[in-house]
This record gives sequence, structure tokens and C-alpha cells, in this order.
Amino acid sequence: MRICIAATPSVALPTLDALLKSRHQIVSIITRPDAPAGRGREFKTSPVSDWAVANGVTLHKPITTDQIGLIVAQCDLVVTIGFGIILPEELLQIPKFGFINLHFSLLHRWRGAAPVQRALEAGDTSTGVTVFQLDAGMDTGPIYSSLPFQISSDMNTPEVLEKLSILGVPAVLEAIDAIESGRAPLDQSNEGATRADKLTSNEAQIDWTIDATSIKNKVRAFYPNPGAWSSFRGAKIKIDSITVSSEILHPGVISLRDKKVLVGTGDLAIELLMIKPAGKKSMSAHAWANGQHLRSDERFEREDG
Repeated sequence: MRICIAATPSVALPTLDALLKSRHQIVSIITRPDAPAGRGREFKTSPVSDWAVANGVTLHKPITTDQIGLIVAQCDLVVTIGFGIILPEELLQIPKFGFINLHFSLLHRWRGAAPVQRALEAGDTSTGVTVFQLDAGMDTGPIYSSLPFQISSDMNTPEVLEKLSILGVPAVLEAIDAIESGRAPLDQSNEGATRADKLTSNEAQIDWTIDATSIKNKVRAFYPNPGAWSSFRGAKIKIDSITVSSEILHPGVISLRDKKVLVGTGDLAIELLMIKPAGKKSMSAHAWANGQHLRSDERFEREDG
């Protein structure tokens, strides 16, 4: 089968590698145009763009959907993985077999832009991958294949995404086999569907009055971007990793005990492990606390707004 792949992030790379070695032909790669990144705002290529160049696969960085239409007209099927653009319905009809998408949840749970992050934030203990036919809705198309994955209590977003990117390979290959054999996908149910909206910096602020487990889930989910955060002495500090302690402190209160940096919550205190002060690199919480000369009344505060 002649396949075009529309993708941008590194989670697409295992599937790209597998399809390159398969009996199918990768006709071309479509990825997002280069975008400014970092403090210098220099234009940076996407991981998928770099992969295409390294493997000698025809690469396109279209700006308009009309340009995308001309590209996909040359293939039988388009596989999308984290492409990041909502495609019009008429475009989806151009290839012989349309478009399929590798999505990082077990649909119909967590439809939307941030399925892994929302699963972790909600404290889900399982998730998975789903390959479905793109339609006019938001991750509502009929399903060709899905595979489950168990989430351990300490995994964060990058760790789960890495595992799911590998799990996605057999799911995509199974879906392509189903299309070739003429097997129809199964309709999704809308009953009980959940929405995985894009993360915002405002909602990443930690509310120290809630329970420790919910705070831990937020830290896991929002790492590394936008990063769960709080305010200390008027400056923003990102919280990279924590664990739940058996100690009890008032919400937001910071205490240094036995070289552990503890912060009070609505129930049990949490222990800060790694943090990232504004304008600095990530560091151990203990090293940070030593440099702050903490007073007995120090606490994290919430910013208004």
C-alpha cells in the first residue's frame, strides 16, 4: 500500500521505523512547518522532519490544506500521529482509504489534544492506544484496533508517551491489514466519552489545599510542559517530581526534615524531589532548600488570576 504519514512529534518515530521496514511504501512525510523555539526563538525542525531527511523520504511542510490535498492525492492511505492540525472533511475523502489516526488513549475515553496528560491527572491506572478512521468529529471515528497499557503510579507524561509510541506500532500495522482485507472498523460509542483539552499554565498552578495524591497526579501529568508550579517569595517554581509522605503539615507550609523538603497539603504532606526555579535548570529540592535558608514560616502561595 502507498502510504503518506502526517506527523510532527517524536512519538511517531517507532511507527515510521516500522512502516519503512514493512512491505508498504512510504510515499511521503507531511509535517508542521519549522517553528521558533527556545530562548533564542530560532527556527527548529520537528523530530519527524529530521527522521525524513535522515531516511531519504520525500518531505513536505505544507502551509495550507489545499497543499496537503495535492500531496495526499498521491497515496492510498494517510496515517496521522500527533499532526496537530484539524483537517477538513473533504480532505479526508481524497486518498482511496482515507485517513487513520494513532491516538494515545482507549477511545472513547480522552478524546482531544492531551489524552495522556488528562489520564494521569485523573489518576487513571490504565490507558492504551487506538487506531481509528478520521471523520469530521474530534477523535470520534470508527475504530480499527486498540491495545491496553497499565500505568504505574510513578510514571509521568513523557514516560507513558514513550511506552505508548512503541505499543502503537502493532496497532497501526493491524489497522492497515484490516483495511487491506476489507474489514470495516467498529463505530465508537459517545456515551460516557471524556474530553482531553489542551493544558494551560493557569490550571497547572498547584492548589495545596487538595489531597496529596491529586497533587502528585497533576505533577506527573503536567511535566514537563507547562509544568505544575507554585509561587515562592513572589517567584514561580515548577515542581518536576514529588512523592507522598506520611507527615502532616498545614497546606502550603514548607518544612526541611531529615534532608527532606516537605510541603503540606489537604491531607498528607508531599516530599519535593526535583524542582525548576524560574530562569534556572532543574535541581534537587534539597539543594534548592539549602540555598534558600528557609525560615520556619515559609510557605508556597497561590497567585490570583
